[in-house]
Amino acid sequence: MIDSGCEFPGHEVNLVFARGVSRDALVAGIREQNREALAEGEAGGWAWAVHDMENWEIEDYDDIDYTRICASGGEIVVVVTEPCSAKAHGPNFTYLRDGKWIVHFSFEDVEERVGDNPDYMSAELLAANLIGPDAECRRWETDPGHDCYDHDSDKEERIMRAIAACFGLPSPPLAPEVAAL
Repeated sequence: MIDSGCEFPGHEVNLVFARGVSRDALVAGIREQNREALAEGEAGGWAWAVHDMENWEIEDYDDIDYTRICASGGEIVVVVTEPCSAKAHGPNFTYLRDGKWIVHFSFEDVEERVGDNPDYMSAELLAANLIGPDAECRRWETDPGHDCYDHDSDKEERIMRAIAACFGLPSPPLAPEVAAL
């Protein structure tokens, strides 16, 4: 599971990776939309930043428009770790390229992907057994005592591994003390 609470207590954060966009441009693009990076860095050809999902101080609850940040030829991978923690919604993922939404999905329903190319990650998701004919457990239909959660509790982790593998993402140090890299 994506656990931003350990790394950034009291914050609901988005994790953003950018390629073809400098770290400074990424952070400036986030700042222009009234968010500040809590941590930032560069690794493996990607700039990355962690920022608050909302700006409570100015009552700005709108989503960041990442298309503006990558409009001139860059790529952005976004993981919204807690889109609505009060309502217990799962994380979601978006991949943008050249200012366009290529693929987007909620971790709660990976089968329902949208964007200009909703099948962009299909091979990786199929390999991780997250989509396809064997992705959903049906044992509960014949065994009323079976709890599918017992063997599917690692689903968010498998989704994150598939995303990281698809894009060759680095593992950023997400502790708040690295914010001044």
